[in-house]
Amino acid sequence: MPTQPIKFYQVGSFAVGNRLLPDDQRSVQSEAARTNALNCGHRACQGCGEALGARYALDAAMRATGGQLIAVNATGCLEVFSTPYPETSWQIPWIHSLFGNAPAVATGIAAALRAKGRTDVRVVGQGGDGGTVDIGFACLSGMFERNDDVLFICYDNEAYMNTGVQRSAATPPAARTTTTPAVGPQPGNAFGQGKNAPLIAMAHEIGYVATATVAGLRDLERKVSRAMEFRGARYLHILVPCPLGWGSAPADTIKIARLAEQTGLFPVFEAAAGEVVSVSKIRRKAPVEDYLRLQTRYAHLFKDADGAATIARLQRMADRNIARFGLLDAGSPGAAQPATTSGEEGA
Repeated sequence: MPTQPIKFYQVGSFAVGNRLLPDDQRSVQSEAARTNALNCGHRACQGCGEALGARYALDAAMRATGGQLIAVNATGCLEVFSTPYPETSWQIPWIHSLFGNAPAVATGIAAALRAKGRTDVRVVGQGGDGGTVDIGFACLSGMFERNDDVLFICYDNEAYMNTGVQRSAATPPAARTTTTPAVGPQPGNAFGQGKNAPLIAMAHEIGYVATATVAGLRDLERKVSRAMEFRGARYLHILVPCPLGWGSAPADTIKIARLAEQTGLFPVFEAAAGEVVSVSKIRRKAPVEDYLRLQTRYAHLFKDADGAATIARLQRMADRNIARFGLLDAGSPGAAQPATTSGEEGA
């Protein structure tokens, strides 16, 4: 789905050149009538990428459905910081499921709506990487296989942040967590482990799969809107940096998310029926070191020669992603060379 980038000449305005941006090209968050699905009063940390991602995504889904939306939320950071009993920050129909069955609960709600003949009301399931890629993985795969009419959104902060920053199947190699400490001959998370949830979703050949980051607000909103145009199972995987777990400055959340994309460590793309149909090109390729240095979970990599070798290994992974998804135009400065075919380097 090709798009035309918009260059703003003044941050916070709608001015493009000497004209105002038309209403239909403005972001959902720029609208005074936005839903504010996740409202004030929640207990998220400063700079929480998940709080941003959830508000952006669900406000866009509400606009796409005319406000006819029900959200199911797995246990996790998003549920805990948004609904401290007896309060809630949600301004939409919202249901809390168990940690591992949000896709199944969302499926049940969709089936109930279908039985009632309510084709106008849509369902979104959501959870973190723990509830999606680990504990809820079987329910998610079943939802994909049955092609249930649910958009499932994973807010990926790459660990179990709510319970103390333990490793998940989405934790990247070499990252320090409380269960993958920075000790031993290969400190941090092991290479070659974990799951690539977007590619697994594509393997189910469902109608729509996409990735996004909180650094690309307009891209994220567009992909949510696009997903709601489909019927059947859909999957959106959003990278949401966590200052607490990543050891980053709260003010750097958007910068870090953008660097994840610009290094190639987190490919941003869309897929339909198992095939990639569009990618977000890297505007200015950045070395992975720029991304890693902003996070103390990688601080151990900058202490000795072994760390430098690991950084080089992560760079090869990023370059493989760039080549695999075609994230740089041929001939662009910094275009990746053919990458190794080793499964270990591409993990």
